[in-house]
Amino acid sequence: MWLYLAALAGLYYLLRWYRERQVVSHLRDKYVFITGCDSGFGNLLARQLDLRGLRVLAACLTEKGAEQLRAQTSDRLETVTLDVTKMESIAAAAQWVKECVGDRGLWGLVNNAGIIDPVAYCEWQSTEDSLNILKVNLIGLIQVTLSMLPLVRRARGRIVNVSSILGRIASFGGVYCCSKYGVEAFSDILRRELRHFGVKISIIEPGYFRTGMTDMKKYLGRVKQAWEEAPTHIKESYGQQLFDTFYDSVKQGLLGCSTNLNLVTDCMEHALTSVHPRTRYSAGWDAQFYFIPLSYLPTSLADYILTRSSPKPAQVV
Repeated sequence: MWLYLAALAGLYYLLRWYRERQVVSHLRDKYVFITGCDSGFGNLLARQLDLRGLRVLAACLTEKGAEQLRAQTSDRLETVTLDVTKMESIAAAAQWVKECVGDRGLWGLVNNAGIIDPVAYCEWQSTEDSLNILKVNLIGLIQVTLSMLPLVRRARGRIVNVSSILGRIASFGGVYCCSKYGVEAFSDILRRELRHFGVKISIIEPGYFRTGMTDMKKYLGRVKQAWEEAPTHIKESYGQQLFDTFYDSVKQGLLGCSTNLNLVTDCMEHALTSVHPRTRYSAGWDAQFYFIPLSYLPTSLADYILTRSSPKPAQVV
């Protein structure tokens, strides 16, 4: 019996491998718009797709980032500045993309722009920081998608939304996790609403990677700032010892981040170029072999695993 099951599993993965190796034709005629191309995943993906021959429309937050990207790529790649928190900036970018693609439509939209800092306990985060995370990671993503959707529908193209493994199981990060859970939900709804238009939606769920978002000095500085700016009664409840332990654990986590960003950008490229893209891509060994299995465990067991080493607050019940 086990032999038959193994054979069936092997056949399933062989068929999936064959389906996923089929590549979309005429890639050199297709336009892909990517947000957050100043650095990190977006920057690498823009260069990767440019080498593949696609027509890349790269959105950068700053003109400096755009200039650096243009210097590293071919003349096919074009750039535009975009702040996903401002509707006027989104509208201007959408009009620019419309003029670039013409009647062909937009084959690919990659919503990559995002922020993570500060990563802290929920009570340490200010309302302003929380709102900013939601504006960039979720509201901005939704607005960019809706502004580009007519162009994607015309091309019967692809939408690739960058979530996080923390959008599957919330282990820390408070509002950041909320924003990524929102990305997952929006992507699921969009996939069902657009299935009759021939538009395919893929979600990228990276684990921990070393990008500009996880820059050690900046990241730890924002964690410390969130703690220092928290109200006195909050700091008294948690205690300095808890913060110091948390700070050290965050530092160790950053040291363990993967530097192989291609694990993520290869998933993005596959979602854009495969005839049969996946609905979800878990990128990174930690995502595939720790967080994904953890997300299927009973909640009480997952809670124990995630919190068994957590320090206790100064004021406990």
